[in-house]
Amino acid sequence: MQDRPTFSRRSVLATGAAVAATSALLTPSVATAATTERSTSKVRPTVVLVHGGFADASGWNGVIAELQHAGYECIAPANPLRGLPTDVPYLASVLASIEGPIVLVAHSYGGAVMTNAAAGNDNVKALVYIASFAPAEGEQLGVLLNKYPGSLIADAAEAVPFTNADGSTGTDLYLTADKFRAAFCADLPVATTRLMQATQRPFSASSLTDVTQAAAWRTIPSFGLVAGEDKAIPPALERFFYERAGAKKVIEVPGASHVPMISHPKTTARFVETAVKTVC
Repeated sequence: MQDRPTFSRRSVLATGAAVAATSALLTPSVATAATTERSTSKVRPTVVLVHGGFADASGWNGVIAELQHAGYECIAPANPLRGLPTDVPYLASVLASIEGPIVLVAHSYGGAVMTNAAAGNDNVKALVYIASFAPAEGEQLGVLLNKYPGSLIADAAEAVPFTNADGSTGTDLYLTADKFRAAFCADLPVATTRLMQATQRPFSASSLTDVTQAAAWRTIPSFGLVAGEDKAIPPALERFFYERAGAKKVIEVPGASHVPMISHPKTTARFVETAVKTVC
């Protein structure tokens, strides 16, 4: 009579483990397939951040750091600040170079540029206004600034002539050293605001009289952040813009000056993320 083979507990466990490992290599698990499907089902948008006048793209540094930590691709182009006829096509060309969905964020005058440049671009999924203009067709920023009291910009601005490429004379607007902090960034340390004033980028006075040609917020979902102590664009004007645009969400940052993306970068970044998660 042939002996019946004997198996130790150790050999049974080893054999079972080998079979299980081989099976796992040959056939992907349902869980793995489901995870892969979820990870590829949504493409994260590129977040494009547009600065306004008297500033540059570095004003978004704190917000970008937060968004990059959360895994978002960010681009903060240099807004030329030469007026809507120049700045709008420039930003539109930047947007056209980006593949996939875009969430567009803008501050101050940058909101007017964004409002025009995003029109007709199907990749732009949301407009996020941060203490920003959101004009309608036919409107001028200089007129809008007088709609509600409270702006200190007119008193703080200094006009400086410059020569255009065609030889004509233009006018740049700067904020004077003695009024810069009060009008622009009163909630930041004095040492910081002195640097900001010294390195400010002026914007062309024509920006205040240029006529808005398109209002992208009519077709693209918008979101708005109100700076509670804004002395550049009155908070009442920001609320008016966001309400008129039918913003999906509006928040107010109490005590914030005109630059909440600098003084409150975490709050601003979380608000941008709210917009992303709402539309993407």
